[in-house]
Amino acid sequence: MANQGIFKDYIPKVPSLKMNQSQLMLVILMLIMVTNILTLYTFISPQANLLYSISRSSKFSTWESELNSTRDEVILKDLQIDDLRNELKSAKSLIENLQLHLNMAVKKSLEVRYDDLIDDLNDEAKRAAKAHQLPLGNTPKMGKEILFSYGAGCLKYKQEFKKYMSYQVGGECPMDDHFAQTLMLIGCEPLPRRRCYPKSPVNYVEPTPIPKSLWSTPSDTTVIWDPYPCKNYTCLTQRWHYPGTYDCSDCFDLGGKESHRWTYDKDLDFGINEVLGLKPPGTIRIGLDIGGGSGTFAARLMEKNVTIITTSMNFDAPFNSFIASRGLLSMHITISHRLPFFENTLDIVHSMHVLSHWIPDIMLEFILYDVYRILRPGGLFWLDHFFCFGSQLNATYGPMFERLGFKILRWDTGRKLDRGIDRDEVYLSVVFEKPMS
Repeated sequence: MANQGIFKDYIPKVPSLKMNQSQLMLVILMLIMVTNILTLYTFISPQANLLYSISRSSKFSTWESELNSTRDEVILKDLQIDDLRNELKSAKSLIENLQLHLNMAVKKSLEVRYDDLIDDLNDEAKRAAKAHQLPLGNTPKMGKEILFSYGAGCLKYKQEFKKYMSYQVGGECPMDDHFAQTLMLIGCEPLPRRRCYPKSPVNYVEPTPIPKSLWSTPSDTTVIWDPYPCKNYTCLTQRWHYPGTYDCSDCFDLGGKESHRWTYDKDLDFGINEVLGLKPPGTIRIGLDIGGGSGTFAARLMEKNVTIITTSMNFDAPFNSFIASRGLLSMHITISHRLPFFENTLDIVHSMHVLSHWIPDIMLEFILYDVYRILRPGGLFWLDHFFCFGSQLNATYGPMFERLGFKILRWDTGRKLDRGIDRDEVYLSVVFEKPMS
């Protein structure tokens, strides 16, 4: 309150102004009139016109500048579009030239990369189609790897394929049996058909009638001997006496070991009568011998009224011609070839020596499943003198056979000593039965 008194004394006193209502209204009217007059003067005065003119001129100038700038940009864009069109024309021409060169390069290419052909397959298809390294290393007959056969191997070896298909149409085929077989072994199988005539034997004679033909050496005139080291059957039947390594060296001598094969049953050597006796009489009628040499297994079974087809290759001798001369059915295919029989059809499949540890494991398993496929329920798979290292039998092949699901009817093992006791190699002879269901 004291402070309020001090400020009251400090504020100066203003005289009081008193107006009646008429005077107040007059003052407001005058103010309105003066305001309107000033506004009108502002718009009609020369200075106002000058300011408006300057403002409008400034706006026109800005618009004109913007228009000019836009026009320049449009012109620049047109030029850029023209340049882009020219660049596209040049690029198109470059692409056309590049495509032409690529086409020429493809035509000049001597070999298609096989790995690229199978690169987009699934894993199981790759296992079936890719090249597999031979576990025992390089061999003079097959090289260092082996392919499953789908004919695609022909694309891997285009030069050789072209050579095989180079001949005179309608003329005599080249004498290239050895070369053709080499193509088969490297995966070009089945071989393509050719429009030429094979060479025929000179002075060909009619074959010996069955059953005598089963155990008779055929005439030399039944064979084209050009591809082989021996030039007659006398040489072939005696070659096991000579130094050197031959495929099935003694199997052309029908009076030697061949004359008593499978006629007795002892240890690893199962007899035909004993194996056929595992099934009801007459139920083993048709079958296959894989890699059957000179056809003696088929001859033995023909004597039992069983028809056997023998697959064989002509390694350094005319095996297929010899088999056919005995009155037996031969089939010239490699082990890589899918067995050309329908599923669940054959009563028996036999193989001696051929299916063994020299074949890559995964490939052997595919082959064994193929055998399972073509056997009828209750059919027999006679694996005769399969050989491997002792350590492999339990670790690798025992489990592989178990996976197949065969029933074991006979099983016998023994030491393989022909290449030395220190190699720890073993033989296995076994008769499997395909389950009935």
